[in-house]
Amino acid sequence: MTDRSTTTVSAAEGMPASAPQDDRPDRTDRPAAHPRARRLAGRLRLTSLRIRMIAVCSVVALAAAVSSSGIAYWLNRDAVLKRTQDTALADFRNQLDRTVTAMPLQPSCQDLQVAANVVASTGLRYDVAMTSPTCTVSSLHAQYTAAVVPAVLKQQVEQPCMHCTTSPGQYHLFWQRVNLNGVPYLIGGTKVLPDGPTAYMFKSLDDEQRDLDSLAWSLGIATLLALVGAALLAQAAAATVLKPVARLAEAARRLGEGNLDTRLDVTGQDELAELSRTFNHTAAALEAQVDELSAREHASRRFVADMSHELRTPLTAMTAVTDILEDEADSLDPMIEPAVRLVVSETRRLTELVENLMEVTRFDAGTAKVVIDEIDIADLITSTIDARAWLDAVELDAPRGLLVRVDPRRIDVVLANLIGNALKHGGSPVRVRAREESDAGGEWLVVEVADGGPGIPEDVLPHVFDRFFKADASRRRSEGSGLGLSIAMENVRIHGGTITAANAANGVGAVFTLRLPKTPPTKDGSTE
Repeated sequence: MTDRSTTTVSAAEGMPASAPQDDRPDRTDRPAAHPRARRLAGRLRLTSLRIRMIAVCSVVALAAAVSSSGIAYWLNRDAVLKRTQDTALADFRNQLDRTVTAMPLQPSCQDLQVAANVVASTGLRYDVAMTSPTCTVSSLHAQYTAAVVPAVLKQQVEQPCMHCTTSPGQYHLFWQRVNLNGVPYLIGGTKVLPDGPTAYMFKSLDDEQRDLDSLAWSLGIATLLALVGAALLAQAAAATVLKPVARLAEAARRLGEGNLDTRLDVTGQDELAELSRTFNHTAAALEAQVDELSAREHASRRFVADMSHELRTPLTAMTAVTDILEDEADSLDPMIEPAVRLVVSETRRLTELVENLMEVTRFDAGTAKVVIDEIDIADLITSTIDARAWLDAVELDAPRGLLVRVDPRRIDVVLANLIGNALKHGGSPVRVRAREESDAGGEWLVVEVADGGPGIPEDVLPHVFDRFFKADASRRRSEGSGLGLSIAMENVRIHGGTITAANAANGVGAVFTLRLPKTPPTKDGSTE
């Protein structure tokens, strides 16, 4: 029966406030995972919604932070370099303008040296190199000379600027940023006089590069902090959003396990709260329907049990009368004899049907008892065949020594149904073979009952163990009740075994395979 103890999933913990014990046997060898362990495993799965939410938020935050940091870095870099570059070039131009006025039209090397020292004496800390057709000089303590000036820059400086805003024939200041021995430099160059020497400025950008490196580190740290913050915010958001989802999943799991009184605590007015209310309404409706169906099923079982019990008394009397009539059938009027034999046959059929109905009722009510005993399966099959006078119609291949712990009476019913079904609906020869098998589930006894008939239609195979099922819908009245195979299935199931039906591989006949554990399970799910 379904456990009806009150179960409410707590809003604070996301766990059921009370958990009724499940006394059903565990079908696996592994212990069931704790709910908290299952939730933790769900959080760690890469396909988890929590992980995906954190990943998406982190990627978006990382992309935004990297883009913002990159834009900020390049804007600051351009601003710093342009400011330094414009300041240095303007100062270099001004210094040249003041110095050139004091130079002769044909300056000597000494004049160039003096001019280079004067131009480089400003506080902007750049070096100056001057070159003429006769000599090349550099300011004091200069690290580089005009020899390191890039060829492209030299060519631009030496050629007149024909496209500049000033009049053609005048010379302008050109510049280029280069790396000299790993240090960034700004090199500016111009003609001092139209036909005179050329002046070059070497401004080190090492200080600016260090400032930009420091800015890059700061932006990198800010990006990392933004990523960590986004992950934490995503985790908090995921916990807030997914906690009701986790509670709903836990409640759905418990509802699926049969705890139909499971309900969710509803707080708030958002979509998740509405989902929780819908779940509660659905669970309540499902519980009401299951209660109604259970009541109807109980009433139906009670009716069948009571009817079968009430029929046994008159059937006992009728059986006694029909036995007498059968004994006297030969001496009766030939016109009456067929009717007497029909009454005898139908009375026995009705008695068998009542007994089958009572057995089915015991299975449904869970009151069927199993009396376990260790037997040799070969002896049990032989006694089943012998008791029903089938020795001449059945081929038996069952070596002695195959011991199994079963209820002999119930397995006898199973074997009788399988063999009788093969004889009645199959065809000769009927073969019964027994053997042992071992697999990961343990040691098994396998009994195969095969016949030589036409086999079972494919559309009938899934229903051969259904109650009151008959393959030919047009022949509802037959000697069988349609309960034999279903009773056999129930008898095997309470032993922990299975029965399967299939057609033979060679296309001749049907094969019913009975699998029984050599050591049947106990009520708690263990083996004896």
